[in-house]
Amino acid sequence: LHENIIPGMCAENPVSSNHVKLRLLRINASDIPVREAYHPEMFNFHSFARRQKPDLAIDLGTANMRMVVPGEGCVFDEPSLCYFQDLDGRSRFMAAGKAVLAMVDRVPKTFSVRRPLARGVLQDIEATSALLAHGLTSISGRARRSRPRALIGLPADATKAEANALLAAADDAGLGRIELIREPFAAAIGAGLPVGEARASMIVECGAGTTEIAVFSIDGQCKTRSVRLGGQSLDEALLEFLQTKHHFLIGRLTAENLKRELSVRASKSSATEDLVEVKGRNLRTGLPGMLTLTASAFDPVFEKHFGRFAEATRVVLGELSPDLAADLLDERIIATGGGISAYFLADAIERECGVPVTVAEDASGCVARGLQRLMEN
Repeated sequence: LHENIIPGMCAENPVSSNHVKLRLLRINASDIPVREAYHPEMFNFHSFARRQKPDLAIDLGTANMRMVVPGEGCVFDEPSLCYFQDLDGRSRFMAAGKAVLAMVDRVPKTFSVRRPLARGVLQDIEATSALLAHGLTSISGRARRSRPRALIGLPADATKAEANALLAAADDAGLGRIELIREPFAAAIGAGLPVGEARASMIVECGAGTTEIAVFSIDGQCKTRSVRLGGQSLDEALLEFLQTKHHFLIGRLTAENLKRELSVRASKSSATEDLVEVKGRNLRTGLPGMLTLTASAFDPVFEKHFGRFAEATRVVLGELSPDLAADLLDERIIATGGGISAYFLADAIERECGVPVTVAEDASGCVARGLQRLMEN
């Protein structure tokens, strides 16, 4: 089934001034597309509004999980992290979310910090279920029922096995009926793209675990491509760069903070010769130390990392019809996802493809905002 929204129940919903046909997956859906570009096949089903709408929507990201309630907006936004105690071959859930962030790489041997998702898809059903349950407990009283219905975003290239694992974790966490929607479509709605009009709209969503490129026209997804790299792979690239080039070892949280600092400087057009101080361990001496480098020293890392996404964008553009490609010169490509990476991503795509790119307002919240609009309208 080749659809921009996962097949199942479908409807026409007004979003802004456009009418968007929603295609939502039910728990017993039989197929989800494999990882490749595809063309839409249009359906015309009864109105989504005639059915009972979800009680909440969930943007389950590799780095953060957001929960959205109709009429209230985002009511939960915490890191996608879980803390377990490991005894006698069994795991006991201890904590999740923001309470676990400071524990990364600092826990005793009998404890572990686990990330439910890797590269955009579920890798740990137990941790995913625990994180979802933690979120439901945190927003207790906002959902209208004990087992609330939920709309959950899913990567466009998710396989049937990955979707089934997510559905199982959601059921274990206490959610009721689950419907899945492809994240690029939700992000496009959240960014305000005119996906229902007869002209091309293109979005590049750069998340922590995966980057998705999609082109929409007349309520459908014309082309899509997913790259299982994102903000976390940039953290890993910074770790490797410091270790191999400067014999200096830093932790994952330090790498993430370094990425944030460099991104902020770039977005503010700070001088590339500004000095950056990094704390960690000197591999030559084995002792704690501090490394001082210019901001420009990290340019090759960023250029190589975001060059992969720019090349994937070029491939998608090369597969479009001439008219759709021409539309993008006027409409611009919209970059969403982790706001930390969006500015580097936009610059890399403009240089590689020669097409103007605009970073969406509140780029990291586009998926959650799109889910909210889909539920409310």
